[in-house]
Amino acid sequence: MTDRGDFAGQAALFTQDVVYDVSALGGGRLVGLATIREAALTLGDANPVAHHVTNIVLRETADGRVHAVSKGLGVMADGSTGSVTYEDTVERTPAGWRITHRVVRPRRTPLRD
Repeated sequence: MTDRGDFAGQAALFTQDVVYDVSALGGGRLVGLATIREAALTLGDANPVAHHVTNIVLRETADGRVHAVSKGLGVMADGSTGSVTYEDTVERTPAGWRITHRVVRPRRTPLRD
């Protein structure tokens, strides 16, 4: 969705007040879909041309939330790639399951957290 500029489509994944923490990438904590949209527009052509998510592990908690950990690959316009780990909190909302909090951590060293 975002890769092609469909920022309205983010509402199918995230709550309106999502906390999107890209501090480990130098982007700080972005709060809300509008803030995420503005950050992406500011990056412009420095955004990845594609994001691929894989290896999703889900763990339900006693309070009904779900914690998800997954791997992400970002492909840049020049063909370079990067790897991240997504740590998500997912909650059931009236619109369905949505991510309420995401932490993005770059993966640059093998065999370490």
